[in-house]
Amino acid sequence: MPQILVGTRDGLHRFDASGSLIGVEHAGREVTTIAREGWELWAILDGKEVVHTAGVDWWFHVANLSGLRGNCIADTRAGVIVGTSEGHLFRIAGEGVERVESFEKAPGRKEWFTPWGGPPDTRSITEDGDTVYVNVHVGGVLRSSDHGESWQPTIDIGADIHSVTTGHGRVYAAGAHGLNVSQDKGETWVASDEGLRGSYCRSVTVCGDTVLVSAADGPGGAHSGVYRSSLGGGSFERTTQGIPKWFSKNIDTMWLDAFPNGSLAAFGTEDGNLYASTDQGRSWSQIAGGLPGMTRVQLIP
Repeated sequence: MPQILVGTRDGLHRFDASGSLIGVEHAGREVTTIAREGWELWAILDGKEVVHTAGVDWWFHVANLSGLRGNCIADTRAGVIVGTSEGHLFRIAGEGVERVESFEKAPGRKEWFTPWGGPPDTRSITEDGDTVYVNVHVGGVLRSSDHGESWQPTIDIGADIHSVTTGHGRVYAAGAHGLNVSQDKGETWVASDEGLRGSYCRSVTVCGDTVLVSAADGPGGAHSGVYRSSLGGGSFERTTQGIPKWFSKNIDTMWLDAFPNGSLAAFGTEDGNLYASTDQGRSWSQIAGGLPGMTRVQLIP
């Protein structure tokens, strides 16, 4: 039975596909992010504590991140890896974490930046086959095809990427200037913003034969919406059936998810509403509201 997991600033909320609340875990804690490992789940609580559940109704402590904030976590060919503030990667190692030293030596690392002058963050992680992709904001998308032993940059840092995902043999990177698509593991990229009112894209997911992205006018999130495109990402159509014409805030990096087979997609909003679609994003239904601060939307079968 599919579930929609919603990480919030006050616990992990589990819903079925119709929006019925199954339960709340980690009440009183910020569930910073969630990731699947088969039937199991990983999560980061309060940006610091890594926890794991083996498909049962209890979680156990794995590690604490010292002096850094955990932003993303993923089960990959390079291990279960955690992306943090200041542009670092850590690997789960027994009952703790170890820094991925090869990522510290990635080519171009000294050029990573943020528009406001602070240190960059590791923002999203994905994989396809034997290749792992890590998005740094602002530092582009790096890839590793040797289980994390080495990393190579794949896209111009100026693309200002906010989210990376994969599907159907392609790599998708949502950035400040539209959606970037690569069909050769990041060797070359094609960018498109055709059909977008604003080209500032925060999130991307693959849903059947459709790519869904969130896009807005800019960092402030004005005229934010959800758009559909073919797998090639050449042109976009905004979806409006069942959702407001526009949202006033960005639909952020971790707030949009879908099953690759196209059977279900879901996204959350700044004001705590949750929407779902069973037709690859052509139409949506609001299935929950009033959630206490969205941090992550994750579908599990």
